Amino acid sequence: MRTASPFHVYDTTLRDGAQQEGMNLSVTDKLAIAAQLDEFGVGFIEGGWPGAVPKDTDFFARAAKELTLHNAVLAAFGATRRAGTRAGDDPQVRALLDAETPVVTLVAKSDVRHVERALRTTREENLAMIRDTVAFLAGEGRRVVLDAEHFFDGYRHDPAYALAAARTAFEAGAEVVCLCDTNGGMIPTWVSQIVAEVLDAVGPTAVGRAGDDGRPVGPVLGMHAHNDSGCAVANTLAAVEAGATHVQGTVNGYGERTGNADLVAVTANLQLKLGMELVPEAGLREATRIAHAISEITNLSPFARQPYVGQSAFTHKAGLHASAIRVDPDLYQHMDPKDVGNDMRMLVSDMAGRASVELKGRELGFDLSDRKDVLARVTDRVKHDEARGYTYEAADASFELVLRDELGELPRYFETQSWRTIMETVPDGHTPADVYGPEAEAFAEATVKIMVGGERIVATGEGTGPVDALDRAVRQALTSVYPDLRRFELIDFKVRILDTDQGTDARTRVLVETADGERSWSTVGVGPNVIEAAWEAVTGAYVYGLIKAGVSPAGPSAG
Repeated sequence: MRTASPFHVYDTTLRDGAQQEGMNLSVTDKLAIAAQLDEFGVGFIEGGWPGAVPKDTDFFARAAKELTLHNAVLAAFGATRRAGTRAGDDPQVRALLDAETPVVTLVAKSDVRHVERALRTTREENLAMIRDTVAFLAGEGRRVVLDAEHFFDGYRHDPAYALAAARTAFEAGAEVVCLCDTNGGMIPTWVSQIVAEVLDAVGPTAVGRAGDDGRPVGPVLGMHAHNDSGCAVANTLAAVEAGATHVQGTVNGYGERTGNADLVAVTANLQLKLGMELVPEAGLREATRIAHAISEITNLSPFARQPYVGQSAFTHKAGLHASAIRVDPDLYQHMDPKDVGNDMRMLVSDMAGRASVELKGRELGFDLSDRKDVLARVTDRVKHDEARGYTYEAADASFELVLRDELGELPRYFETQSWRTIMETVPDGHTPADVYGPEAEAFAEATVKIMVGGERIVATGEGTGPVDALDRAVRQALTSVYPDLRRFELIDFKVRILDTDQGTDARTRVLVETADGERSWSTVGVGPNVIEAAWEAVTGAYVYGLIKAGVSPAGPSAG
Protein backbone atom coordinates (compact mmCIF):
# COMPACT_ATOMS: atom_id res chain seq x y z
CA MET A 1 0.00 0.00 0.00
CA ARG A 2 1.29 3.48 -0.85
CA THR A 3 2.17 5.88 1.95
CA ALA A 4 -0.96 7.30 3.53
CA SER A 5 -1.79 10.83 2.42
CA PRO A 6 -2.93 13.45 4.94
CA PHE A 7 -5.90 13.87 2.58
CA HIS A 8 -8.38 10.98 2.38
CA VAL A 9 -10.22 9.89 -0.78
CA TYR A 10 -12.86 7.48 0.45
CA ASP A 11 -15.08 5.53 -1.95
CA THR A 12 -18.47 4.19 -0.94
CA THR A 13 -19.65 2.84 -4.31
CA LEU A 14 -20.00 -0.71 -2.97
CA ARG A 15 -22.25 0.36 -0.09
CA ASP A 16 -23.95 3.72 -0.56
CA GLY A 17 -23.71 3.62 -4.36
CA ALA A 18 -25.22 0.13 -4.46
CA GLN A 19 -28.43 1.57 -2.98
CA GLN A 20 -29.23 3.11 -6.35
CA GLU A 21 -32.54 2.09 -7.84
CA GLY A 22 -32.04 -0.74 -10.33
CA MET A 23 -28.55 -1.72 -9.12
CA ASN A 24 -28.02 -5.21 -7.78
CA LEU A 25 -24.38 -6.18 -7.29
CA SER A 26 -23.22 -9.72 -6.69
CA VAL A 27 -20.21 -10.43 -4.50
CA THR A 28 -18.20 -11.11 -7.65
CA ASP A 29 -19.30 -7.74 -9.03
CA LYS A 30 -18.19 -6.00 -5.86
CA LEU A 31 -14.78 -7.66 -5.94
CA ALA A 32 -14.32 -6.60 -9.57
CA ILE A 33 -15.35 -3.00 -8.79
CA ALA A 34 -13.02 -2.89 -5.78
CA ALA A 35 -10.10 -3.82 -8.03
CA GLN A 36 -10.99 -0.98 -10.40
CA LEU A 37 -11.29 1.50 -7.52
CA ASP A 38 -7.87 0.47 -6.24
CA GLU A 39 -6.39 1.01 -9.70
CA PHE A 40 -7.90 4.50 -9.77
CA GLY A 41 -6.05 5.15 -6.53
CA VAL A 42 -8.60 5.81 -3.80
CA GLY A 43 -7.30 5.43 -0.26
CA PHE A 44 -10.36 3.74 1.24
CA ILE A 45 -12.95 1.36 -0.18
CA GLU A 46 -16.08 0.87 1.87
CA GLY A 47 -17.15 -2.69 1.17
CA GLY A 48 -20.55 -2.87 2.84
CA TRP A 49 -22.32 -3.68 6.08
CA PRO A 50 -21.19 -7.07 7.47
CA GLY A 51 -23.59 -8.71 9.87
CA ALA A 52 -26.56 -6.77 8.53
CA VAL A 53 -26.28 -7.77 4.85
CA PRO A 54 -25.28 -11.43 4.25
CA LYS A 55 -23.85 -10.59 0.82
CA ASP A 56 -21.54 -8.02 2.41
CA THR A 57 -20.39 -10.49 5.05
CA ASP A 58 -19.48 -12.84 2.21
CA PHE A 59 -17.72 -10.00 0.38
CA PHE A 60 -15.32 -9.35 3.24
CA ALA A 61 -14.62 -13.06 3.67
CA ARG A 62 -13.79 -13.46 -0.02
CA ALA A 63 -11.89 -10.16 -0.20
CA ALA A 64 -9.50 -11.35 2.49
CA LYS A 65 -8.53 -14.28 0.24
CA GLU A 66 -9.04 -12.97 -3.29
CA LEU A 67 -8.46 -9.20 -3.30
CA THR A 68 -4.99 -7.71 -3.47
CA LEU A 69 -5.01 -3.94 -2.99
CA HIS A 70 -2.08 -1.66 -3.80
CA ASN A 71 -3.48 1.78 -3.00
CA ALA A 72 -6.55 1.32 -0.83
CA VAL A 73 -7.58 -0.27 2.43
CA LEU A 74 -10.99 -1.82 3.04
CA ALA A 75 -13.49 -0.32 5.44
CA ALA A 76 -16.42 -2.16 6.99
CA PHE A 77 -19.54 -0.09 7.59
CA GLY A 78 -21.94 -0.40 10.50
CA ALA A 79 -23.81 1.41 13.24
CA THR A 80 -23.06 2.33 16.80
CA ARG A 81 -24.24 -0.05 19.49
CA ARG A 82 -27.94 -0.24 20.20
CA ALA A 83 -29.39 1.73 23.06
CA GLY A 84 -29.14 0.01 26.44
CA THR A 85 -26.41 -2.49 25.44
CA ARG A 86 -22.62 -2.75 25.72
CA ALA A 87 -20.62 -2.24 22.52
CA GLY A 88 -18.72 -5.48 23.01
CA ASP A 89 -21.96 -7.42 23.36
CA ASP A 90 -23.73 -5.98 20.31
CA PRO A 91 -23.74 -8.63 17.53
CA GLN A 92 -23.50 -6.06 14.76
CA VAL A 93 -20.52 -4.36 16.38
CA ARG A 94 -18.87 -7.77 16.76
CA ALA A 95 -19.55 -8.40 13.04
CA LEU A 96 -17.51 -5.30 12.23
CA LEU A 97 -14.56 -6.84 14.05
CA ASP A 98 -15.12 -10.19 12.34
CA ALA A 99 -14.79 -8.48 8.93
CA GLU A 100 -11.12 -7.98 9.87
CA THR A 101 -10.75 -4.69 8.02
CA PRO A 102 -8.20 -2.12 9.23
CA VAL A 103 -10.86 0.60 9.07
CA VAL A 104 -14.38 0.62 10.49
CA THR A 105 -16.88 3.31 9.58
CA LEU A 106 -19.73 3.90 12.01
CA VAL A 107 -22.90 5.78 11.21
CA ALA A 108 -24.29 7.77 14.11
CA LYS A 109 -27.09 10.25 14.58
CA SER A 110 -26.03 13.90 14.93
CA ASP A 111 -29.45 15.50 14.45
CA VAL A 112 -31.30 15.50 17.76
CA ARG A 113 -34.63 15.13 15.94
CA HIS A 114 -33.49 11.79 14.55
CA VAL A 115 -32.16 10.75 17.94
CA GLU A 116 -35.52 11.33 19.62
CA ARG A 117 -37.90 10.38 16.81
CA ALA A 118 -36.07 7.69 14.81
CA LEU A 119 -33.84 6.06 17.43
CA ARG A 120 -36.38 6.84 20.17
CA THR A 121 -33.68 7.37 22.73
CA THR A 122 -32.27 10.28 24.71
CA ARG A 123 -29.66 12.80 23.73
CA GLU A 124 -27.31 11.47 26.40
CA GLU A 125 -27.73 7.84 25.41
CA ASN A 126 -26.97 8.61 21.76
CA LEU A 127 -23.72 10.32 22.77
CA ALA A 128 -22.90 7.33 24.97
CA MET A 129 -23.55 4.98 22.02
CA ILE A 130 -21.04 6.99 19.96
CA ARG A 131 -18.46 7.11 22.75
CA ASP A 132 -18.68 3.44 23.70
CA THR A 133 -18.61 2.03 20.16
CA VAL A 134 -15.75 4.23 18.92
CA ALA A 135 -13.69 3.52 22.04
CA PHE A 136 -14.34 -0.22 21.81
CA LEU A 137 -13.32 -0.49 18.16
CA ALA A 138 -10.30 1.79 18.61
CA GLY A 139 -9.28 -0.34 21.57
CA GLU A 140 -9.40 -3.38 19.28
CA GLY A 141 -6.88 -1.69 16.97
CA ARG A 142 -9.28 -0.40 14.32
CA ARG A 143 -9.05 3.00 12.65
CA VAL A 144 -12.49 4.50 13.16
CA VAL A 145 -14.36 6.87 10.85
CA LEU A 146 -17.60 8.27 12.19
CA ASP A 147 -20.22 9.22 9.62
CA ALA A 148 -22.26 11.91 11.36
CA GLU A 149 -25.61 11.29 9.69
CA HIS A 150 -27.82 14.32 8.94
CA PHE A 151 -25.09 16.54 10.39
CA PHE A 152 -25.79 19.68 8.35
CA ASP A 153 -29.54 19.61 8.91
CA GLY A 154 -28.92 18.82 12.57
CA TYR A 155 -26.41 21.64 12.93
CA ARG A 156 -28.80 24.16 11.43
CA HIS A 157 -31.48 22.98 13.90
CA ASP A 158 -29.35 22.53 17.05
CA PRO A 159 -25.65 23.30 16.52
CA ALA A 160 -24.67 22.50 20.10
CA TYR A 161 -25.88 18.92 19.87
CA ALA A 162 -24.37 18.28 16.44
CA LEU A 163 -21.03 19.57 17.72
CA ALA A 164 -21.35 17.40 20.83
CA ALA A 165 -21.72 14.31 18.61
CA ALA A 166 -18.60 15.19 16.63
CA ARG A 167 -16.58 16.09 19.71
CA THR A 168 -17.61 12.88 21.48
CA ALA A 169 -16.40 10.77 18.56
CA PHE A 170 -13.01 12.49 18.47
CA GLU A 171 -12.54 12.23 22.23
CA ALA A 172 -13.30 8.49 22.06
CA GLY A 173 -10.62 7.93 19.44
CA ALA A 174 -12.19 8.45 16.02
CA GLU A 175 -9.65 9.31 13.32
CA VAL A 176 -12.22 11.06 11.13
CA VAL A 177 -15.64 12.59 11.65
CA CYS A 178 -17.36 12.81 8.29
CA LEU A 179 -20.14 15.38 8.12
CA CYS A 180 -23.03 13.99 6.09
CA ASP A 181 -25.53 15.94 4.01
CA THR A 182 -27.79 12.91 4.14
CA ASN A 183 -30.84 14.58 2.61
CA GLY A 184 -28.72 16.33 -0.04
CA GLY A 185 -30.33 19.72 0.48
CA MET A 186 -27.28 21.87 1.26
CA ILE A 187 -25.72 24.50 -1.00
CA PRO A 188 -22.01 25.42 -1.08
CA THR A 189 -22.18 28.61 1.00
CA TRP A 190 -23.96 26.79 3.81
CA VAL A 191 -21.48 23.92 3.71
CA SER A 192 -18.38 26.11 3.80
CA GLN A 193 -19.73 28.17 6.69
CA ILE A 194 -20.68 25.13 8.78
CA VAL A 195 -17.42 23.24 8.14
CA ALA A 196 -15.39 26.30 9.13
CA GLU A 197 -17.44 26.74 12.31
CA VAL A 198 -17.07 23.08 13.23
CA LEU A 199 -13.31 23.20 12.76
CA ASP A 200 -13.12 26.23 15.03
CA ALA A 201 -15.29 24.55 17.64
CA VAL A 202 -13.79 21.06 17.48
CA GLY A 203 -10.10 21.97 17.35
CA PRO A 204 -7.07 20.02 18.59
CA THR A 205 -7.33 21.33 22.13
CA ALA A 206 -11.02 20.47 22.30
CA VAL A 207 -10.45 16.85 21.36
CA GLY A 208 -7.16 16.48 23.19
CA ARG A 209 -5.29 14.84 20.31
CA ALA A 210 -1.53 15.02 19.92
CA GLY A 211 0.90 13.98 17.22
CA ASP A 212 4.12 11.98 17.61
CA ASP A 213 5.94 15.15 18.61
CA GLY A 214 3.41 15.88 21.34
CA ARG A 215 2.00 18.93 19.58
CA PRO A 216 -1.78 19.25 19.15
CA VAL A 217 -3.15 17.71 15.98
CA GLY A 218 -6.24 19.13 14.31
CA PRO A 219 -9.27 16.90 13.76
CA VAL A 220 -9.84 15.31 10.36
CA LEU A 221 -13.24 16.41 9.12
CA GLY A 222 -14.82 14.74 6.12
CA MET A 223 -17.63 15.51 3.69
CA HIS A 224 -20.28 13.06 2.51
CA ALA A 225 -22.64 14.77 0.05
CA HIS A 226 -25.80 13.62 -1.68
CA ASN A 227 -26.93 15.28 -4.88
CA ASP A 228 -30.59 16.12 -4.24
CA SER A 229 -29.92 19.83 -4.73
CA GLY A 230 -27.59 19.18 -7.67
CA CYS A 231 -24.68 20.46 -5.57
CA ALA A 232 -22.95 17.29 -4.32
CA VAL A 233 -19.64 17.90 -6.09
CA ALA A 234 -19.73 21.66 -5.41
CA ASN A 235 -20.59 21.06 -1.75
CA THR A 236 -17.66 18.67 -1.42
CA LEU A 237 -15.27 21.24 -2.91
CA ALA A 238 -16.70 23.90 -0.59
CA ALA A 239 -16.06 21.64 2.39
CA VAL A 240 -12.45 21.09 1.32
CA GLU A 241 -11.85 24.81 0.84
CA ALA A 242 -13.20 25.34 4.36
CA GLY A 243 -10.77 22.80 5.80
CA ALA A 244 -12.16 19.28 5.34
CA THR A 245 -9.44 16.77 4.47
CA HIS A 246 -11.53 13.66 3.88
CA VAL A 247 -13.96 13.32 0.96
CA GLN A 248 -16.46 10.54 0.35
CA GLY A 249 -18.28 9.74 -2.86
CA THR A 250 -19.12 7.13 -5.44
CA VAL A 251 -17.84 6.47 -8.94
CA ASN A 252 -20.26 7.87 -11.54
CA GLY A 253 -22.25 9.49 -8.73
CA TYR A 254 -24.17 6.29 -7.96
CA GLY A 255 -26.51 6.29 -4.99
CA GLU A 256 -30.14 6.36 -3.94
CA ARG A 257 -32.48 9.13 -5.10
CA THR A 258 -30.31 11.48 -7.19
CA GLY A 259 -27.05 9.89 -6.11
CA ASN A 260 -23.89 10.84 -4.25
CA ALA A 261 -21.02 13.15 -5.10
CA ASP A 262 -19.23 11.76 -8.16
CA LEU A 263 -15.84 10.84 -6.72
CA VAL A 264 -14.14 11.01 -10.12
CA ALA A 265 -15.27 14.62 -10.63
CA VAL A 266 -14.35 15.53 -7.04
CA THR A 267 -10.88 14.03 -7.39
CA ALA A 268 -10.24 15.53 -10.83
CA ASN A 269 -11.30 18.99 -9.65
CA LEU A 270 -9.13 18.89 -6.55
CA GLN A 271 -6.12 17.39 -8.30
CA LEU A 272 -6.19 19.08 -11.69
CA LYS A 273 -7.69 22.44 -10.70
CA LEU A 274 -6.38 22.98 -7.17
CA GLY A 275 -3.10 21.08 -7.46
CA MET A 276 -3.75 18.62 -4.63
CA GLU A 277 -2.08 15.21 -4.91
CA LEU A 278 -4.86 12.76 -4.12
CA VAL A 279 -4.48 9.74 -6.40
CA PRO A 280 -1.58 8.53 -8.57
CA GLU A 281 -1.37 10.41 -11.86
CA ALA A 282 -1.48 7.08 -13.68
CA GLY A 283 -4.77 6.27 -11.97
CA LEU A 284 -6.33 9.60 -12.90
CA ARG A 285 -5.30 9.06 -16.53
CA GLU A 286 -7.31 5.84 -16.45
CA ALA A 287 -10.40 7.53 -14.98
CA THR A 288 -12.53 7.30 -18.13
CA ARG A 289 -11.77 3.63 -18.71
CA ILE A 290 -12.33 2.77 -15.05
CA ALA A 291 -15.62 4.70 -14.83
CA HIS A 292 -16.90 2.94 -17.96
CA ALA A 293 -15.65 -0.45 -16.77
CA ILE A 294 -17.59 -0.02 -13.54
CA SER A 295 -20.66 0.96 -15.59
CA GLU A 296 -20.34 -2.35 -17.44
CA ILE A 297 -20.13 -4.28 -14.17
CA THR A 298 -23.17 -2.50 -12.73
CA ASN A 299 -25.02 -2.97 -16.05
CA LEU A 300 -25.94 0.71 -16.05
CA SER A 301 -25.28 2.67 -19.23
CA PRO A 302 -22.59 5.36 -18.90
CA PHE A 303 -23.94 8.91 -18.80
CA ALA A 304 -22.63 10.56 -21.99
CA ARG A 305 -22.67 14.07 -20.49
CA GLN A 306 -20.91 13.13 -17.25
CA PRO A 307 -18.13 15.63 -16.47
CA TYR A 308 -14.59 14.55 -17.28
CA VAL A 309 -15.31 10.93 -18.29
CA GLY A 310 -18.53 11.12 -20.33
CA GLN A 311 -18.44 10.47 -24.05
CA SER A 312 -19.68 14.03 -24.65
CA ALA A 313 -17.41 15.70 -22.09
CA PHE A 314 -15.00 16.92 -24.76
CA THR A 315 -17.27 16.73 -27.79
CA HIS A 316 -17.78 19.73 -30.06
CA LYS A 317 -20.52 20.40 -32.55
CA ALA A 318 -20.79 24.06 -33.50
CA GLY A 319 -18.77 25.19 -36.49
CA LEU A 320 -17.53 28.26 -34.63
CA HIS A 321 -16.04 26.02 -31.95
CA ALA A 322 -14.38 23.83 -34.55
CA SER A 323 -12.70 26.81 -36.22
CA ALA A 324 -11.13 27.82 -32.91
CA ILE A 325 -10.23 24.26 -31.91
CA ARG A 326 -8.40 23.76 -35.18
CA VAL A 327 -6.10 26.60 -34.08
CA ASP A 328 -5.85 25.61 -30.40
CA PRO A 329 -8.00 22.94 -28.64
CA ASP A 330 -7.63 24.78 -25.33
CA LEU A 331 -9.76 27.63 -26.67
CA TYR A 332 -12.91 25.56 -26.13
CA GLN A 333 -11.77 22.93 -23.58
CA HIS A 334 -11.18 23.51 -19.90
CA MET A 335 -8.38 20.91 -19.78
CA ASP A 336 -6.55 18.27 -21.79
CA PRO A 337 -8.96 15.30 -21.91
CA LYS A 338 -6.01 12.89 -21.88
CA ASP A 339 -5.39 13.83 -18.24
CA VAL A 340 -8.47 11.77 -17.35
CA GLY A 341 -8.11 9.22 -20.16
CA ASN A 342 -10.76 10.81 -22.37
CA ASP A 343 -10.46 12.27 -25.86
CA MET A 344 -11.78 15.12 -27.93
CA ARG A 345 -14.52 14.29 -30.43
CA MET A 346 -15.99 16.30 -33.25
CA LEU A 347 -19.63 15.99 -34.27
CA VAL A 348 -20.68 16.62 -37.83
CA SER A 349 -24.15 18.07 -38.22
CA ASP A 350 -26.05 20.81 -40.03
CA MET A 351 -24.25 23.23 -37.68
CA ALA A 352 -20.89 22.09 -39.06
CA GLY A 353 -18.59 24.21 -41.13
CA ARG A 354 -15.55 23.12 -43.07
CA ALA A 355 -13.41 23.26 -39.93
CA SER A 356 -15.68 20.68 -38.24
CA VAL A 357 -15.47 18.38 -41.25
CA GLU A 358 -11.70 18.77 -41.44
CA LEU A 359 -11.25 17.96 -37.74
CA LYS A 360 -13.66 15.02 -37.90
CA GLY A 361 -11.81 13.71 -40.93
CA ARG A 362 -8.54 13.99 -39.05
CA GLU A 363 -10.10 12.10 -36.13
CA LEU A 364 -11.05 9.32 -38.56
CA GLY A 365 -7.61 9.24 -40.18
CA PHE A 366 -8.13 11.45 -43.24
CA ASP A 367 -6.01 14.55 -43.89
CA LEU A 368 -8.26 17.04 -45.67
CA SER A 369 -6.23 20.18 -44.98
CA ASP A 370 -5.33 20.56 -48.68
CA ARG A 371 -8.65 19.28 -50.08
CA LYS A 372 -10.88 22.34 -49.99
CA ASP A 373 -13.02 20.91 -52.79
CA VAL A 374 -13.75 17.77 -50.76
CA LEU A 375 -14.39 19.80 -47.61
CA ALA A 376 -16.91 21.93 -49.47
CA ARG A 377 -18.71 18.93 -50.97
CA VAL A 378 -18.85 16.98 -47.72
CA THR A 379 -20.05 20.03 -45.76
CA ASP A 380 -22.81 20.71 -48.28
CA ARG A 381 -23.79 17.04 -48.37
CA VAL A 382 -24.02 16.81 -44.59
CA LYS A 383 -26.22 19.90 -44.39
CA HIS A 384 -28.42 18.56 -47.20
CA ASP A 385 -28.68 15.10 -45.61
CA GLU A 386 -29.52 16.45 -42.17
CA ALA A 387 -32.28 18.58 -43.67
CA ARG A 388 -33.75 15.28 -44.92
CA GLY A 389 -33.59 13.67 -41.47
CA TYR A 390 -30.11 12.11 -41.26
CA THR A 391 -27.91 12.59 -38.24
CA TYR A 392 -24.19 11.87 -38.21
CA GLU A 393 -23.63 12.84 -34.57
CA ALA A 394 -24.18 9.26 -33.40
CA ALA A 395 -23.23 7.58 -36.69
CA ASP A 396 -19.51 8.06 -37.25
CA ALA A 397 -19.41 5.04 -39.54
CA SER A 398 -21.98 6.56 -41.90
CA PHE A 399 -20.06 9.84 -41.96
CA GLU A 400 -16.88 8.00 -42.88
CA LEU A 401 -18.73 6.32 -45.75
CA VAL A 402 -19.85 9.77 -46.98
CA LEU A 403 -16.29 11.04 -46.70
CA ARG A 404 -14.88 8.06 -48.58
CA ASP A 405 -17.52 8.47 -51.26
CA GLU A 406 -16.57 12.11 -51.86
CA LEU A 407 -12.89 11.16 -51.90
CA GLY A 408 -13.59 8.40 -54.45
CA GLU A 409 -12.37 5.78 -51.95
CA LEU A 410 -15.62 3.94 -51.18
CA PRO A 411 -15.34 0.23 -52.09
CA ARG A 412 -18.29 -1.29 -53.94
CA TYR A 413 -18.70 -4.67 -52.32
CA PHE A 414 -22.12 -5.35 -53.85
CA GLU A 415 -24.91 -3.70 -55.80
CA THR A 416 -28.53 -4.07 -54.81
CA GLN A 417 -30.98 -4.82 -57.58
CA SER A 418 -34.07 -5.20 -55.43
CA TRP A 419 -35.44 -6.48 -52.15
CA ARG A 420 -38.84 -7.19 -50.69
CA THR A 421 -40.35 -8.32 -47.42
CA ILE A 422 -43.51 -10.22 -46.52
CA MET A 423 -45.22 -10.22 -43.13
CA GLU A 424 -47.90 -12.69 -42.03
CA THR A 425 -50.33 -11.95 -39.22
CA VAL A 426 -52.12 -14.54 -37.14
CA PRO A 427 -54.58 -14.39 -34.23
CA ASP A 428 -53.32 -12.72 -31.07
CA GLY A 429 -51.17 -14.80 -28.80
CA HIS A 430 -50.16 -17.40 -31.41
CA THR A 431 -46.62 -18.20 -32.44
CA PRO A 432 -45.25 -19.54 -35.74
CA ALA A 433 -45.00 -22.97 -34.11
CA ASP A 434 -48.72 -22.85 -33.26
CA VAL A 435 -49.60 -22.28 -36.89
CA TYR A 436 -46.98 -24.21 -38.87
CA GLY A 437 -45.64 -26.75 -36.42
CA PRO A 438 -42.58 -27.02 -34.15
CA GLU A 439 -40.05 -26.26 -36.91
CA ALA A 440 -41.50 -22.84 -37.76
CA GLU A 441 -39.58 -19.85 -36.36
CA ALA A 442 -40.96 -16.67 -37.94
CA PHE A 443 -43.76 -14.93 -39.76
CA ALA A 444 -41.47 -12.53 -41.71
CA GLU A 445 -39.80 -13.40 -45.01
CA ALA A 446 -37.44 -11.34 -47.17
CA THR A 447 -35.95 -11.83 -50.62
CA VAL A 448 -32.94 -9.89 -51.89
CA LYS A 449 -31.38 -9.74 -55.36
CA ILE A 450 -27.77 -8.61 -55.26
CA MET A 451 -24.86 -8.40 -57.73
CA VAL A 452 -21.57 -9.56 -56.19
CA GLY A 453 -18.40 -9.90 -58.23
CA GLY A 454 -20.37 -9.94 -61.48
CA GLU A 455 -22.71 -12.68 -60.27
CA ARG A 456 -26.39 -12.23 -59.53
CA ILE A 457 -27.45 -13.79 -56.23
CA VAL A 458 -31.02 -14.28 -55.06
CA ALA A 459 -31.45 -15.18 -51.40
CA THR A 460 -34.37 -15.56 -49.02
CA GLY A 461 -34.37 -15.25 -45.26
CA GLU A 462 -36.92 -15.71 -42.49
CA GLY A 463 -36.95 -13.72 -39.26
CA THR A 464 -38.96 -12.55 -36.31
CA GLY A 465 -39.70 -9.33 -38.18
CA PRO A 466 -39.06 -7.77 -41.59
CA VAL A 467 -35.71 -6.20 -40.62
CA ASP A 468 -34.48 -9.46 -39.12
CA ALA A 469 -35.58 -11.31 -42.25
CA LEU A 470 -33.74 -8.81 -44.48
CA ASP A 471 -30.62 -9.14 -42.39
CA ARG A 472 -30.70 -12.93 -42.72
CA ALA A 473 -31.31 -12.74 -46.46
CA VAL A 474 -28.39 -10.37 -47.04
CA ARG A 475 -26.09 -12.52 -44.94
CA GLN A 476 -27.13 -15.60 -46.92
CA ALA A 477 -26.36 -13.79 -50.18
CA LEU A 478 -23.00 -12.32 -49.16
CA THR A 479 -21.39 -14.61 -46.59
CA SER A 480 -20.00 -17.08 -49.12
CA VAL A 481 -18.14 -14.23 -50.83
CA TYR A 482 -17.35 -12.22 -47.68
CA PRO A 483 -17.03 -14.70 -44.77
CA ASP A 484 -16.09 -11.85 -42.39
CA LEU A 485 -19.80 -11.04 -42.23
CA ARG A 486 -20.26 -14.02 -39.93
CA ARG A 487 -18.58 -12.02 -37.16
CA PHE A 488 -20.90 -9.03 -37.53
CA GLU A 489 -23.71 -8.79 -35.02
CA LEU A 490 -26.41 -6.15 -34.71
CA ILE A 491 -26.33 -5.11 -31.04
CA ASP A 492 -28.64 -2.07 -30.97
CA PHE A 493 -31.47 -0.74 -33.11
CA LYS A 494 -33.13 2.65 -32.58
CA VAL A 495 -36.09 4.06 -34.52
CA ARG A 496 -37.31 7.64 -34.53
CA ILE A 497 -40.27 9.01 -36.46
CA LEU A 498 -39.44 12.39 -38.00
CA ASP A 499 -41.94 15.16 -38.72
CA THR A 500 -44.67 13.45 -36.72
CA ASP A 501 -47.13 16.14 -37.78
CA GLN A 502 -47.09 14.58 -41.24
CA GLY A 503 -48.90 11.48 -39.95
CA THR A 504 -48.43 8.44 -42.18
CA ASP A 505 -46.25 10.52 -44.53
CA ALA A 506 -43.63 11.08 -41.82
CA ARG A 507 -40.10 9.91 -42.56
CA THR A 508 -38.32 7.41 -40.34
CA ARG A 509 -34.72 7.41 -39.08
CA VAL A 510 -32.98 4.24 -37.94
CA LEU A 511 -29.70 4.06 -36.03
CA VAL A 512 -27.98 0.68 -35.97
CA GLU A 513 -25.02 -0.36 -33.84
CA THR A 514 -23.01 -3.33 -35.07
CA ALA A 515 -20.08 -5.20 -33.49
CA ASP A 516 -17.52 -7.73 -34.70
CA GLY A 517 -16.14 -8.87 -31.34
CA GLU A 518 -13.39 -6.25 -31.30
CA ARG A 519 -15.11 -2.96 -32.08
CA SER A 520 -18.56 -1.52 -32.59
CA TRP A 521 -19.81 1.12 -35.02
CA SER A 522 -23.01 3.02 -35.75
CA THR A 523 -24.75 3.72 -39.04
CA VAL A 524 -27.86 5.68 -39.98
CA GLY A 525 -30.61 5.24 -42.53
CA VAL A 526 -33.61 7.39 -43.44
CA GLY A 527 -36.64 6.41 -45.46
CA PRO A 528 -40.40 6.64 -45.81
CA ASN A 529 -40.77 3.62 -43.49
CA VAL A 530 -38.75 1.72 -40.93
CA ILE A 531 -37.86 -1.10 -43.32
CA GLU A 532 -36.29 1.12 -45.98
CA ALA A 533 -34.46 3.15 -43.35
CA ALA A 534 -33.20 -0.03 -41.71
CA TRP A 535 -32.03 -1.44 -45.06
CA GLU A 536 -29.77 1.59 -45.60
CA ALA A 537 -28.42 1.48 -42.05
CA VAL A 538 -27.78 -2.28 -42.05
CA THR A 539 -26.12 -2.46 -45.48
CA GLY A 540 -24.02 0.59 -44.55
CA ALA A 541 -22.90 -1.26 -41.45
CA TYR A 542 -21.79 -4.23 -43.58
CA VAL A 543 -19.79 -2.00 -45.92
CA TYR A 544 -18.07 -0.19 -43.05
CA GLY A 545 -17.29 -3.45 -41.27
CA LEU A 546 -15.74 -4.96 -44.38
CA ILE A 547 -13.60 -1.84 -44.89
CA LYS A 548 -12.29 -2.03 -41.32
CA ALA A 549 -11.64 -5.75 -41.73
CA GLY A 550 -9.41 -4.94 -44.71
CA VAL A 551 -11.54 -6.91 -47.17
CA SER A 552 -11.22 -6.14 -50.88
CA PRO A 553 -14.32 -6.03 -53.13
CA ALA A 554 -14.95 -9.15 -55.20
CA GLY A 555 -14.73 -9.09 -59.00
CA PRO A 556 -16.20 -6.57 -61.46
CA SER A 557 -18.58 -4.93 -58.97
CA ALA A 558 -15.53 -3.49 -57.18
CA GLY A 559 -15.67 -0.49 -59.51
